Amino acid sequence: MTKLSVNINKLATLRNSRGGNNPDLIKAVKDIERFGCDGITVHPRPDERHIRYADVYELNKIVTTEFNIEGNCTEQSFIDLVLANKPTQVTLVPDGHHQLTSNHGWNTITEKDFLKPIITLFKNAGIRTSIFVDPIVEMIEGAKDTGADRIELYTEAYAAQYAIGNEQQAVQPYIATATKANELGLGINAGHDLDLTNLTYFVQHIPNLLEVSIGHSLICDAIYLGLENTVQLYKRCLIG
Repeated sequence: MTKLSVNINKLATLRNSRGGNNPDLIKAVKDIERFGCDGITVHPRPDERHIRYADVYELNKIVTTEFNIEGNCTEQSFIDLVLANKPTQVTLVPDGHHQLTSNHGWNTITEKDFLKPIITLFKNAGIRTSIFVDPIVEMIEGAKDTGADRIELYTEAYAAQYAIGNEQQAVQPYIATATKANELGLGINAGHDLDLTNLTYFVQHIPNLLEVSIGHSLICDAIYLGLENTVQLYKRCLIG
């Protein structure tokens, strides 16, 4: 079954808005794991507007499921952070400094020479490496050439089309890219704007989907439904 990794960035944003420690990320992660998630994702950015670098060190001590650190490997500080903590997985995302959220994948063809040595560095440290990509077959082929273990399909386009009733049109590029990834022996993750409405359909149509990383929608749903109930509802969507 596809694994659920819960991105806790929004909890950190809420905490930072008041300058204290409410919500307590350590307690929240312990609870989220107890409620049934398969992994915890953090995406520290250089301005530390949500997850702080210090949070990563503290979370690394207590996470008992898979720990996934996302971020832009153009920052040496991010590379050092990952190597110091040795998470289960690092996901490389091409975020700009002032980007509100992730909005595109790597061009794995033109940026192969940049990505390849960094991926080798992480893999030599025993860290599974995934790269964020758009649902374009050529980008999957390029991802294979970088030496990555997995891809993470950027699913905003799927979610947008699904929301206006174009389910089949929405999922077709993802089926094509997942099929190519399977042919090449790349593991498949996915994330961005997946929610309780569109997740089951996606899981049912993507062959060998290993993991979804979900944060914003899950935390928003938890406001109304409760955190424990929400985690379990998302897990049920992954049965496919």
